[in-house]
Amino acid sequence: CKLIAQERDILVSPVLMVGQSPYHMGIPGTVTLKAETIIQVHLEAVESLIRHGFKRFIIMNSHGGNRAISTLIVDQINQTSAGVAVSFGEGVRPFLEPSPVPASTVLDRHGGTGETSNSLYLMPDLVQLDKAVAAELTLPEHLQNMLPEVVAGDPTALRLFLAEGLKAEETGKQTSSAEMSTTGVWGERDPKEGSAMRGADEARRTVAAAVQFIDRC
Repeated sequence: CKLIAQERDILVSPVLMVGQSPYHMGIPGTVTLKAETIIQVHLEAVESLIRHGFKRFIIMNSHGGNRAISTLIVDQINQTSAGVAVSFGEGVRPFLEPSPVPASTVLDRHGGTGETSNSLYLMPDLVQLDKAVAAELTLPEHLQNMLPEVVAGDPTALRLFLAEGLKAEETGKQTSSAEMSTTGVWGERDPKEGSAMRGADEARRTVAAAVQFIDRC
């Protein structure tokens, strides 16, 4: 957001750094919030900014567990306030250059090489790559059997896989991060395969797409 703000005259208003992550609670140090809390905080923040003269809002979400919540936040801003809101991901998608990184041939999702690369570029002081090790995964058998289709990009398999995968231990699905992964990473690749160069390219493409979208608004 700050990189985008360097290119265009916009206000970056950080609201929450904590999201809905009940499926990570088996990993010590995790903090999670209820969906209702996240929605309420954002709507009240937007109402505050509207009173100060702001009207147009781009809601950026960088956590998969918040995807449905952020969609509802955007809708509620548009339905219940004088503000006009759009989802960052949906807004910039048409302007985003294709990634030059070849598609992974194995599962590489939460905390994998992509997110490691982004962190190496955006917040390198928080990365201790020398301590990183590849995760050992233990997925429920039927999800393990779905992996080839998921990795190949089959949309139906991926939708079903994500509908059941990474869910709180209390659901009984046996797909919380601590139940499936020895490190919390939901992927089979070594995080050391990530690079700051890859993260820099991801940031460049994202900023460029955001600027194009903002210029159209």
